[in-house]
Amino acid sequence: MPGPPQAADGRVGAPQTKVRAAYADVYKPANAPVRRPLVPLHEAYEPVGFRVGTFLLKPSIEVTRGHDSNPSRRPDGKASAFTTVEPALKLQSEWSRHEYRADLRGSFTSYDSLASSNSPLLDAKSFTRFDLTRDTKINLESRLFLSTDYPGSPNLPADIAKLPTYVAYGSSAGLSHRFDHLELSAKASMDQTKYQDSKLVDGQSSSNEDRDYTQYGGAMRASYEVYPGVKPFAELGADTRKHELQYDRDGYQRDSQAITPKVGGTFEITRKLTGEVAVGYLTRHYQDPRLRDLRGVIFDASLKWEATGLTTATLTASSRGEETVVPGWSGALRRDVGVQVDHLFRRWLIGTVKIGTGFDEYVGSERADTRTSLGAALTYKFNRDLSLKGEYRYDWLRSNVTGVDYNASVFLVGLKLQR
Repeated sequence: MPGPPQAADGRVGAPQTKVRAAYADVYKPANAPVRRPLVPLHEAYEPVGFRVGTFLLKPSIEVTRGHDSNPSRRPDGKASAFTTVEPALKLQSEWSRHEYRADLRGSFTSYDSLASSNSPLLDAKSFTRFDLTRDTKINLESRLFLSTDYPGSPNLPADIAKLPTYVAYGSSAGLSHRFDHLELSAKASMDQTKYQDSKLVDGQSSSNEDRDYTQYGGAMRASYEVYPGVKPFAELGADTRKHELQYDRDGYQRDSQAITPKVGGTFEITRKLTGEVAVGYLTRHYQDPRLRDLRGVIFDASLKWEATGLTTATLTASSRGEETVVPGWSGALRRDVGVQVDHLFRRWLIGTVKIGTGFDEYVGSERADTRTSLGAALTYKFNRDLSLKGEYRYDWLRSNVTGVDYNASVFLVGLKLQR
C-alpha cells in the first residue's frame, strides 16, 4: 500500500493543496460518516407546497387585525380598527424546457367605523417562456390589478363618500436572443385602465370616464455579460396613451406619448447579491398645448443582499408618471425608495425593519409632497404551515401646500396559514 506523498527530493514533507485533497480521498477510512449538506436556516420553515401534475402550488391565507389612527390620510382623519383577509397562490411549472408561473394575491380590508375607506385588492400576474432554441426565447406576460384610488388623491372630489375602484389589465409579448455574452430583447405591450364612478356624500355620483385610457408600449434592450453574474444593459422604451374621451371634464386633451431611455445592470454574484437596478429619464408630451411635458429622472431597483446567513437586506425602487384630471396639471411623477432588513434571531423568529420614502412632483403646479414610512415587525413561525406576525408602522406626509400634511400610526397582528 503506498505511503504518504513525498517531496521532490524524496523526503516526506507537507504536500501541496492538490496533493492534500488527493491524499484525503484515497486514505479516507471506509467507515467515515457521510457529511450531508446543511439546509440553509431560512429554508427550514419555508413552505414546500404540493404538486399537481407537473406544477408546484403554494397557497396561503393571512388574516390580520389592526388599528389605523388615520385611514383616510387627512390632517383631521379619524381612527378605526380594521380587519384584512389576504389569500394568495403561487404556481410554478417543473418542466425540463419552457416555463410557466403565476402569482395571484387578493385582499379585502374592512374598517369598523369608517366603511368609506374599505378597499378590495386583486393582483394577478402570469409569465410564460417558450424555449425555441438554447439561445432564443419567447416571453409572454399577462397582468390584472384591481384596487381603489389612494386616500388623499388630488383627483378625488372634496365631497367624496367612497373611494372609487379601478382596474388595470394588460399583456405583453417579447423575443430574446443570446449571442454568446451579448443578449438582445424586444417586447410590445398593451394595458387598459378603467375607473368606476365616484360616489358623493349627497348620494349622487361623479363620472370618471375621462380617466379611462389605453396604453400601447414597446421596449428594446441590449445587455452584455462582462463576467459571470454581472450584466449591464441599455434599454429604450416608448408608449402612447389614448383616453376614452377626447376631452376631460375641464376641456383638456390628455392623450400623450412618452420615451424613456434607461441604463442599468442585473446581478447574480454567488447568490449574495441578486437583482436589477436601472436609472433613466422620462419625457411625456401631451396633446394639449396647455399642459407642460412631464420630465424627470427615474429609477427602478429590486436588489437583494445576503449580508450573512442570518441577515438579508432588500432594496426596492420604482418610478412612474401618473395621470390626473386636475385643471392645468399635466400629471404626477411619483418616485419611491425602500430598504428592508430581515434578521433571523432563531430559525423560527424573524425581526424586520422597514424604511421607505416617496417623492411626488405635480407637473403644472408648485405642489410637491414627501412621503415617509418607518416600520418594524416580528414574525414567529410555529412550523412550515403556521406563523404569527406583529407589526407597527408610522406614516407621514409633508407638502409645500397647506391642508395636506398627515400622520398615521398602524398596529397589526396577523396569523398566516400556508402550504
